Amino acid sequence: MVVKTQSKGHGLTGLHVGASNVRRYFPKDASVIELQLDHLQIQCGLEPNFWQDRPEIHDPRLNAWLESKRMKEKTNQSSILLAMIPSGKNSYRLQPVSSSPQLRTKAVTGPIALELIG
Repeated sequence: MVVKTQSKGHGLTGLHVGASNVRRYFPKDASVIELQLDHLQIQCGLEPNFWQDRPEIHDPRLNAWLESKRMKEKTNQSSILLAMIPSGKNSYRLQPVSSSPQLRTKAVTGPIALELIG
């Protein structure tokens, strides 16, 4: 799935997962997920309103990793697209889309689609 960074100001950057991704990829009984950020694995709590009106993930370690990616790519964009790839039960690998050799875009007539090459 493709997610994007979301800045709440004051150095609070998290992930906006999107309501359709939440319904499709996250079991309602999950209160914690694991994220693989390069060589770091962290656990992030999911707020109760994650499944209703705030499909977002926030964590100080995630924030630091996202900000380091923004600096590395030297981008001033308000949000960055990331691939959030399921890697086990309630576990996901996160990586920038632009530097991901495993993802490629496919031409479609509807919304943009990403295909995993594996």
